[in-house]
Amino acid sequence: MNIGSVIMTKRKALGYTQQALADKLHVSFQAVSKWENGSACPDVELLPAIAAILGTSVDALLGYRSPILTDYENRYKADGYYWGIAPNRLCYEIMKLRPPVKPLKVLDIGCGEGKDDVFLAKNGYIVSAFDVAESGLEKGKMLAEKCGTYVDFFKANLLDFRLKEQYDIIFSSGVFHYITADLRAEITENLKAHTSENGLHAINVFVDKPFIRRAPDLERNEDVRFPWKSGELFTHYHDWRFEKMEEIIFDCNSGGKPHQHCMDVMIAEKI
Repeated sequence: MNIGSVIMTKRKALGYTQQALADKLHVSFQAVSKWENGSACPDVELLPAIAAILGTSVDALLGYRSPILTDYENRYKADGYYWGIAPNRLCYEIMKLRPPVKPLKVLDIGCGEGKDDVFLAKNGYIVSAFDVAESGLEKGKMLAEKCGTYVDFFKANLLDFRLKEQYDIIFSSGVFHYITADLRAEITENLKAHTSENGLHAINVFVDKPFIRRAPDLERNEDVRFPWKSGELFTHYHDWRFEKMEEIIFDCNSGGKPHQHCMDVMIAEKI
C-alpha cells in the first residue's frame, strides 16, 4: 500500500475521522484527504507525528516491511501455536505476588500469539496485549474465544508506542532485544511512569555473552536485534524494589538447530 492507504487504514482502525486526525496534526482535513486519495504526500517532518498518533512506525507508513516481521508473520500463520500454549513461568510468579483479588490491569508487550495473556485473563486479570504481527494477534483472539475469556489485543510497535494510561502489571518476555540502546531509557521510563503504585514489571531480556554463540535466527537478523549487557536491565530499575533478579543460561532448539541463550530475568515493584 502507498502511504495514503496506510494512513487511511490505520486511521479508520482507530476510529478517527479525517478531521480528528487533522486536528491532532494541526493541519487541515483537506490535507489528510489529499494524502489518502494519493494526490499529495505529507511533509517529511510530519511523518514521526503521524506514526505516533496512528500507533505505528515511519517505516511502516512508508511501506517498509522488516525481515523480522515477515519471519514472525510466517511463523504464526502455520498450523498450531509456534510457542505452544503453556504459560511463561513468569505468569505464575505474577499470580503469587499479585493475586487477582481485585481488578488488576495487565499489559503484555510483544504478546506473540497471546498464550500468556489468555492464561492471565482466565485467572481474573484485565489484560491488554500488543504485537506488530497481525497473524499472532489473530491467533491470540481465537485462543481467547476458545477459552471463553477476553483480551484486548491490538497492533503496535514497541519502538514508537508510548503508554498514556496506567497499568498495575507490565509483562514482557523475549522482546526487549528489539529496543536499540538509544531508546532503552526513554521506553523504560515511559513504562515506569504509567505503572500504578506498588505495581509490578515482569520482564526478561536476552543478554550477550562472548562464550555463547548467537542463535541462527539472531545471526540472520543482526541489524534489528540488540542483546543487552548483563545487569543492564536491572540498572533501569535501580529505584524500584526487586522481587527477582537472576541470569540464566538455557538450551533452545528454535529454528531446528540446538543452541543456547543467556537471559536476565526481573520482577520489580514500584515503591
